[in-house]
Amino acid sequence: MIMTKSDPNVNVTPMQPTGNGPKPGTPAYFRMARRKAVRMGLSPSSGEEAAKMLEERGFDVTRDRVTMLDTTAASQNPMPGGEDAAAPAESPDVITEAQREADIKKIQKSIARRRQARFFLISLRLLVFVALPTWLVGYYFYNIATPMYQVDSQMVIQKPDSGGSSSALGGLLGGGGLSNLEDSVIVQGYLGSREAMLRLNEENGFIAHFQQAYIDDIQRMPADISMEAAYEKYVKYVKIGYDPTEGVIRMSVIALTPEKAAEFSRALIAFAEERVDRLAAPVRRDQLTVAENNYKAAEQAVLDAADRVLALQQSAGVISPDADATGQMTIVNSLEAQLDQRRLALAEINRNLAPNQAQVQAIEQDIQSLSQRISERRAAMFSSNNANGSLARISGELSIARTNLEMRQMLHQQSLTSLETARIETNRQTRYLSLAVAPIPPDVPTHPKALENTLLALALFFGIYIFLSLTVAILREQIGS
Repeated sequence: MIMTKSDPNVNVTPMQPTGNGPKPGTPAYFRMARRKAVRMGLSPSSGEEAAKMLEERGFDVTRDRVTMLDTTAASQNPMPGGEDAAAPAESPDVITEAQREADIKKIQKSIARRRQARFFLISLRLLVFVALPTWLVGYYFYNIATPMYQVDSQMVIQKPDSGGSSSALGGLLGGGGLSNLEDSVIVQGYLGSREAMLRLNEENGFIAHFQQAYIDDIQRMPADISMEAAYEKYVKYVKIGYDPTEGVIRMSVIALTPEKAAEFSRALIAFAEERVDRLAAPVRRDQLTVAENNYKAAEQAVLDAADRVLALQQSAGVISPDADATGQMTIVNSLEAQLDQRRLALAEINRNLAPNQAQVQAIEQDIQSLSQRISERRAAMFSSNNANGSLARISGELSIARTNLEMRQMLHQQSLTSLETARIETNRQTRYLSLAVAPIPPDVPTHPKALENTLLALALFFGIYIFLSLTVAILREQIGS
């Protein structure tokens, strides 16, 4: 028979606390003991009886935890009193096994309902925010979007081989100016500019082509479209790219018909050729101007050098200083020969025992006269008087002037050659735009790419949904905490 606290024959000795739990004998202690007893499969009628039952089994209410081993031991070691012991009276606080299973089933059903509700809400949100927009995008691309045609072309800018140019200016014309990279970048920027769009619209009706009534509302240009809006469409339908590794300009043009796409592509290629021709025109004009100015300067320098030579000849009164110097030296040499003869004659007369004084005086006068004349001649060649300079000085100045004249004539000839080369290069095209791939119109529509665009829309909408869901969940958690 199970004894309770109301039985005066039972002395309940509470265990001393061994942990930080409630103190023995307190209501909290008895509630803890009853919970643990129920977990072990016991059926106490009160908290005191639960504490008694746990103490009889050596279980510390405040310290020990209920494990599977404790539950098994409690079922194998029933309470004293045997099978004939009377079952304790049912208490309203005691949870029976049937009630426990019913509560568990109720909780499981509630969890299942909440899971179903959450799954339904998630499916509904995916349907509204992902599936439905993706279906609308796919329906537009498959059934509404106007088919278009794309024409691809490739072009490259080349320069002629200038290896045959012999002059320095020819090499400068061949290797100077902008490089192919710069030319290609300039052409790429021009074809993708508003200037090219306006010219294409004026000459080929670009905007009017995309304003036709049969085009869908999304791709059709309105009648009152602005230049900026038209330029946005131009950038969308005309794509220009440059590959610096290969030096190739790639162009893709999209239009409503293959013929119109090819027409737009050929027109843009013609615009690019004109722009390439204009790139080198200022350089060629400047080079021709420089060559003409150099030729005129060289020609004037030749005239000045010739005038300097003529002025020196007129001021000195000589035509050829070399010829004059040769003539003077010839006269001096002749006088010196006569002087030597007279000196020899004087020496012969003086060898006589009784020389004739009259002959001696005559010969001495001749010797003095010849010496004086030789000195005068030499002085005239190497010294200057008040009227003219010396013959040596005049000869040196004329030699310098003639050397300068010859150098100026050589520079004049080179400038004339450079001028002729510049004229030839000016008339010759120095840059060419060659087509690597010609624009060929396709026979089937290439746009819109329905499958690719639909998958892209699915990925985009799903990413936006995930981002918004995570943002809302984080905000809700922050607000709830």
